[in-house]
Amino acid sequence: MAAGVPSDALGRRLLCGSEYATVRYVGSVPPTAGIWLGVEWDDPQRGKHDGTYEGIQYFKCRHPKGGSFIRPNKANFGVDFLTAVKDRYALNDERDVQHGTENTLVFGKKTVEFVGIDAVAEQQRQVQLNQLVDISVRECAVSHAGQKEEISRTCANMRHINLSKNLISSWETVTAIASQVQNLETLNISENKMKFPSTSTSVSSVFPNLRILALNRTEITWPEVLLCAPGWPALEELYLTSNNITVLERPDNILQTLKLLDLSDNQLLDGNQLHLIAHLPRLEQLILRNTGISSIHFPDAGFGCKTKMFPSLNHLAINDNKISQWSSINELDKLPSLRSLQCHNNPLMDTEKNPETLRQLIIAKISQLEVLNKSEILPAERKGSELDYRKIFGNDWLAAGGNWNPEKNKPSEEFLAAHPRYPSLCLKYGAPEEGELKGRQPLTLKNQLLTLTIKCPENPEQKPVEKKLPESMTIQRVKGLLYRLLKIPGSELKLSYESSKLEGKEVELDNDLKPLQFYSIENGDCVLVRW
Repeated sequence: MAAGVPSDALGRRLLCGSEYATVRYVGSVPPTAGIWLGVEWDDPQRGKHDGTYEGIQYFKCRHPKGGSFIRPNKANFGVDFLTAVKDRYALNDERDVQHGTENTLVFGKKTVEFVGIDAVAEQQRQVQLNQLVDISVRECAVSHAGQKEEISRTCANMRHINLSKNLISSWETVTAIASQVQNLETLNISENKMKFPSTSTSVSSVFPNLRILALNRTEITWPEVLLCAPGWPALEELYLTSNNITVLERPDNILQTLKLLDLSDNQLLDGNQLHLIAHLPRLEQLILRNTGISSIHFPDAGFGCKTKMFPSLNHLAINDNKISQWSSINELDKLPSLRSLQCHNNPLMDTEKNPETLRQLIIAKISQLEVLNKSEILPAERKGSELDYRKIFGNDWLAAGGNWNPEKNKPSEEFLAAHPRYPSLCLKYGAPEEGELKGRQPLTLKNQLLTLTIKCPENPEQKPVEKKLPESMTIQRVKGLLYRLLKIPGSELKLSYESSKLEGKEVELDNDLKPLQFYSIENGDCVLVRW
């Protein structure tokens, strides 16, 4: 091999200036003299060809203009891990270029030499390295582990390492570094295009304490993840965004401790791929942003039942996908532990012009949801959403065979498939009465006037007052109106209402920023005022 070219150069990662590339060819390129490196650039705009020169193909590229030839002296093959750490944290031994001057002191005309000062300085550096717990050598051109056991001797206390965007070419380099860090808990090796094992390897106790691993943009596939996973017996969080993952396989006796999995920006074949990871017993968070899925289905559970899939999942992110049918939202109610959902930027979101209406529908369809698109669902919002849902689809329920008489109440399978929570909402609030459904105005109608009776149940001397109020009026403005009537500051007032349709049920008006229509207040209802 030519001078300056490593013996294992083929397949190695390198830097040329500020550009990253992978070596695909080492050798001569006639008619020119000398050794050339054929490289495939990470940025194909940097290249000139596909590895073919003068009609001869020396190497192959994924992009027709992704390749170039460069001279070895232009290539930076990187440094070992410890060199990068010392450079990053200014712990390198940078002596004066004039040999010996840093070890002497002049008194008048007499020069005194301090014997052993080099040893003292080295000892201080070793102490400083041993004190490092959280290390970041991102973009420091790390390409190899260095001398055997040198890391374990000098950096014994490391727990968190950021090795992202370096020149690591293979998983073996990662294990060579990690095997020397006994208490390693967090490892980020994202943005390193590397080779992973293609067959099962012996990886016992290389990562015994690793809890968090980031492998974003490393071109890893799911089978390769499964081959490496036995080496991560305690792993809790795994980040795999922007890779080559299209199909999944069921993890058997591996990844059983996993609590968070991020598969964002991988184009999965379809939503059924999720069934293959659905039995990870401790998985609490699943992030599937921009994975191309168009539907979600849990076939093991029927209407109103809970699936055995994803038993611990409490947070799901499916934003930026292709979900267009409400049936997928219905399916999410089958998840037994789901509490938080992110689902914006799906075609489904375009089915309702009013975002408030869309939010209410999702809340009503998923019974245990507590946070939607990072916004908390308060009890009053859930109640209002469910009451509205019950009314909006009441006429459909009747047309499909629903009935106020329990013996005659037999809604069709088609209706139950579209509205699986409707029976439970009827049990919770009672079936919608005929008077509620007649002339039902759409939710988007603004400023409809409501005729309400205002009572002060704890002050019988105060006579009931009838008022016409727009349904878009906020609770805060209602309190302002009551202040003018009762001379009681709004901050001291507690409001609730009784529905003329649901006798004996009192609903608190506990959110000052919400309009009357949010609570499904209708003509003839009674607002109760206490202070």
